[in-house]
Amino acid sequence: MSSTVSKPAAKPKKNLALHLLAGGVAGACEALTCHPLDTIKVRLQLRGERAAASKMIGLNAVSSQASQAAQARAKANFIQVGKQIIQKEGFFSLYKGLGAVLGGIVPKMAIRFSSFEHYKELLADKNTGLTSSAGIFLAGLGAGVTESILVVTPMDVIKIRLQAQRHSMADPLDVPKYRNAVHCAYVMIREEGAGSLYKGVALTALRQSTNQAANFTVYSLLKTKLQEMQGSDNPLPSYQTLLMGFISGACGPLFNAPIDVIKTRIQKNPSKESGWVRFTNVTSGILKNEGWTAFYKGTTPRVLRVAPGQAITFMVYETVYKFFTDMSKNVALAEVEKNAQLAVSESNE
Repeated sequence: MSSTVSKPAAKPKKNLALHLLAGGVAGACEALTCHPLDTIKVRLQLRGERAAASKMIGLNAVSSQASQAAQARAKANFIQVGKQIIQKEGFFSLYKGLGAVLGGIVPKMAIRFSSFEHYKELLADKNTGLTSSAGIFLAGLGAGVTESILVVTPMDVIKIRLQAQRHSMADPLDVPKYRNAVHCAYVMIREEGAGSLYKGVALTALRQSTNQAANFTVYSLLKTKLQEMQGSDNPLPSYQTLLMGFISGACGPLFNAPIDVIKTRIQKNPSKESGWVRFTNVTSGILKNEGWTAFYKGTTPRVLRVAPGQAITFMVYETVYKFFTDMSKNVALAEVEKNAQLAVSESNE
């Protein structure tokens, strides 16, 4: 009597084009919603650098009134910093660098989700098609490095240069050095060379890879647990996806805040120093002038920026992916029904 051993059915391969599309739409929604918090975060991270520079040239000794005002600005929390930006530069100054973000975040999210799915598929079990938690973690690392090299680093450099400019967007006569994202890229390449767009690429890759490793691992674990609790592999409700994205999105910023602060300082100013020399000078300068707590400047707005951003991203991504997947299934089903009707009509003739 012969017996056959049946293997578990492998999961069908996912359409990478749909991941590209869903990721791009999700990225655009996230940028439009959360960019002001990113601008506030950058100002907080750069604040200590300006204070240290002022001390070196003695600007803080001009008058006691000016000194008190500078100290008040230095102690302002993220809400107060946001108010200061609006009062002095106009509301739309909170959206400085948005062009660079929109120009980069759509391909960034598309690359993030499609590369993650690609790496996850490569690391999946050949028999079951399932990927372990360790495999998801590695796929997240790979996705973070991929997006850093292809999109994130030049986008971040341009965005930070634009956000660091303290000019009023309500005054047409207040013309900044960099007028927009395209002009900023042009000026940087002309004055500093094309390599300036990749300042801090190693730190950016480290930040993004750890972000996405934590992000996708936590999100996948939460998704699996919720589906097990509900006894279904069907897509989860949007509010659950939103909550899972918020929790997973908060993990990365809490873990790698020092990396983000050092990266922001490196990318903000032109420099002819080599990557390692620049890194050590910036790091030692922060420790000497501001103390170790400065490595966590901007953490609150960053968490408030990234966590809701990831919540929106995952919710929109899952919704858009489901919409186009269902639509493609309906189109395929309609095509099958049409062919069946044609076959029946031909057989009746």
